[in-house]
Amino acid sequence: MLEDVEAGAAAAVRLGAGAPLQSALDVADPGDWLALDAGVREVAWYRPEFLPEWEHATPLPAAPARLGESRLALALCHRDGRIRQEALRQSVRHPVLLPLVVIRCADWVEPVREHARQLLRRVLDADSAVGLAPLILRVGRRDRGAFGVEVLGQILRQASRGQLAVLFTDPDRVVRRFAYRLAIEGRLLRPAELARAAARDQDTVVQDLCATAALAAPEGEDAYAGVLPPLLSARNPRTRSAGVTALRRAGRSEQAERFLSDRSALVRACARYVVRQRGGDPAAWYRERCTAADDPELPPGAVIGLAECGERADAGLLRPLLVHPSAGVRARAVAGLRALDCADTEQLRPLLDDPAAGVVREAAAALLPSAKELPADWLLERTGAERPRHVRVGAFRLLDARGGVVALRAAVGLFEDPDVKLRTWAGQSVQRWHPLPDGRGGDAEVGDLLDRSRHLFSDYVLRRRKWEAGLDG
Repeated sequence: MLEDVEAGAAAAVRLGAGAPLQSALDVADPGDWLALDAGVREVAWYRPEFLPEWEHATPLPAAPARLGESRLALALCHRDGRIRQEALRQSVRHPVLLPLVVIRCADWVEPVREHARQLLRRVLDADSAVGLAPLILRVGRRDRGAFGVEVLGQILRQASRGQLAVLFTDPDRVVRRFAYRLAIEGRLLRPAELARAAARDQDTVVQDLCATAALAAPEGEDAYAGVLPPLLSARNPRTRSAGVTALRRAGRSEQAERFLSDRSALVRACARYVVRQRGGDPAAWYRERCTAADDPELPPGAVIGLAECGERADAGLLRPLLVHPSAGVRARAVAGLRALDCADTEQLRPLLDDPAAGVVREAAAALLPSAKELPADWLLERTGAERPRHVRVGAFRLLDARGGVVALRAAVGLFEDPDVKLRTWAGQSVQRWHPLPDGRGGDAEVGDLLDRSRHLFSDYVLRRRKWEAGLDG
């Protein structure tokens, strides 16, 4: 795969030596054609000896007649507009070179650009448009590139559903968006198919396009039979939230209750809206479930859901969940207490040793405002290499927030940590370290720690840091 100009230049050299087009680049990859276009000019400017003689003659003549595919590809990318225009006239005999005609439709020379556009209008049909769509849409992002996108839309609006369906699975999300917009505009897909597409695709724009179109079509409860199940069972939360919101219009509001404990905050918010519209009380529903602190089946979404719509008094239901057997419940309980502004330092401290990384992450976030109240030695002990990585990360996050010599001591101590990301973070912490305004100046330990970090600073910056810390010598 040609990914840059250098790779395109290498392909240009191979073509100049007479290599077949298919062996020099992947003709099905739009990136290879764009790289070749840039690579030919790169070679022409800096390594002209690798191109055919006519490619770097002065003055430049028109391209010789009856060039083969390889030489014609070079001519279509030539730095001289006269040669590019002459090559366009010959390219009609070589359909494989149509991608370069597409690129020339956005050419900076007007005669070349107009000639290429006339040629593209004449030869482009539904089948070739499907194959060229990824390239046309990429060229469409350039200046003067809108023409190709406009022609592509005109051609594909006349394409069959089967032809357009090829683009629904294209790896380029821009291509999928374009294809689905055309399909929705032409009503080529049934609501149930659109719902399945929204549930399947990983792109949020496609999800919104298809889910909105699927829900806009049907009217009445029966019409939603094929639409709601794919939406409600989708892995992506945007699609699930669209399905949950549609339950009310479909007359199935009672089904929204099971989504009150969804793993997604967006879906939970939509479910609460539908339940309230039906006259229900989501807060009471959450309280009922969180009352059973020993329930092994308690969903984590119900715990954080209580914090999202509850009151500070509901913190009493969340605190017992800090020792729940489920790590997800413990993590959401910490997050809930933080959201309700009821995080207690002494109560959350033990969770920095939790075996679950998610719990430690939430505990560290909740303890950040009170980081200076935590015992420094206790936190430093948890940055030792014998501790699990997530414990070291959580402890260092709090130490770094404290600042001062304690933060510097912790960061320097992590220079030998087995985890490369934590070592990098420690180095960055040292580089941005400054003494606290109320800190004690002239601390010899600070000088020693900065000397151990000498590799991170220039001599000037190191002297400056020492001077800031009151270490003139």
